[in-house]
Amino acid sequence: MSGLQWLRRRSRRQLLADALVLAGLVAFVVLVYAVLVLGLGALLGHTSSPDVALSVLATAVVALAFDPVQRRLERAASRAVNQGRPSPYDVLRTFSQTVTGSYDAQELPSRMARVLADGTGAAWSQVWLVVGGRLQLAATWPPNAAEHDDVLDPSAATSGTDDQGHVRRSLPVVEAGELLGVLVVRERDHRPLSSVESRLFAGLADQAGPVLRGARLHAELSRRLEELSARAQELRISRQRLVAAQDAERRTLERNIHDGAQQHLVALAVNLRLAETLSHRSRERADALLAEQEQAAAEAIEVLVALSRGIYPRKLGADGLVPALTTAVAGSPIPVEVTATGVGRYSAGIEATAYFCCLEAVQNAAKHSGATSIRVSLDGRDGRLGFVVMDDGVGFDPAAPTTGTGLANLRDRIESAGGTLTTGTVPGGGTRIRARLPVLLEPAPVPAGDPT
Repeated sequence: MSGLQWLRRRSRRQLLADALVLAGLVAFVVLVYAVLVLGLGALLGHTSSPDVALSVLATAVVALAFDPVQRRLERAASRAVNQGRPSPYDVLRTFSQTVTGSYDAQELPSRMARVLADGTGAAWSQVWLVVGGRLQLAATWPPNAAEHDDVLDPSAATSGTDDQGHVRRSLPVVEAGELLGVLVVRERDHRPLSSVESRLFAGLADQAGPVLRGARLHAELSRRLEELSARAQELRISRQRLVAAQDAERRTLERNIHDGAQQHLVALAVNLRLAETLSHRSRERADALLAEQEQAAAEAIEVLVALSRGIYPRKLGADGLVPALTTAVAGSPIPVEVTATGVGRYSAGIEATAYFCCLEAVQNAAKHSGATSIRVSLDGRDGRLGFVVMDDGVGFDPAAPTTGTGLANLRDRIESAGGTLTTGTVPGGGTRIRARLPVLLEPAPVPAGDPT
């Protein structure tokens, strides 16, 4: 359709609407005069000539009701001429009510989309919001109307055509130089937007800033609430894992004491009582039995020292992280290389966290990775204590479901100290566990005495 044809069609529509309004106003005046002057005059007996008072009353009623009736007739004529769609005046009035009304911020995008579709006569309209630096769809009107259409880039402020030949237009909503969102409409088949509808589309985009800012704030708050809820759930699960791990460690310690140190001490006590009994009968046998108990006592001490290393190694408090870790991994079934750069002394909690996490990572690699070598690298520069545990094993698939809690326990321990832990692995490419802990250098007290 050419511009001249559209102008003629638009003029005919406007003339038709004006004619309908004029006819309605004439009918309204005639109806008021007929009811008040003729009808009421007939009831009062004024049949010869119109009563002056009734004529004045009819004139007053027409004068008072003329403007409201005219507005209603204009809206009705506009809807009739425009095939049921509201006039631009109605669209702007509805939009003003949407902005200033007491609506929930969550409802504003859908109301905005409806106003946009009604005002432009588009097949459907969409409202997009910029949330977290990315565009996300906030509302579509009619709902689900665009779910089967190909999606164009809504950030483009120009018209576009999809594979089916449908024309879409999008305009950015910018306020104070900040992109808040994008409005999108899809034109009806063989019916492009008129110049009035295009100007209305642009006007709505210019005035939609407060609506989209409020909707974006609501969306950001909702997203933040979801993140906090997920974080709270993670913390709850993390606490449950920590409690379960502590209970498991207590049970392991009790079992090790019962099966290890307790058995040695019971045997030592029995043999000492036997030596006491033999001392009254055979001095030589008693002396020989007592001499054997020296080795038994040394073995019991060894067991107790090994148990103490599992609780909190004495060497860690006395000599620091690197010597304690080097001693602990010396008995690993797989060769373990420990290197350190700039590592000093730290608080007991940080040193214990790094020590036990490195030790558990090494033990996990030795048990499950099939590696031939493991390397532990410690770095104490830049005000942080970091470590990397690498192996040359088979690795694992990060997307595959896991049944163990090794990595979860490591992450819980690191995050409880304010650090971060990341893992890198591919099947057949080994595993790398990297952690960073925020620390403050401080001299660690050296305990007096060392039973080892």
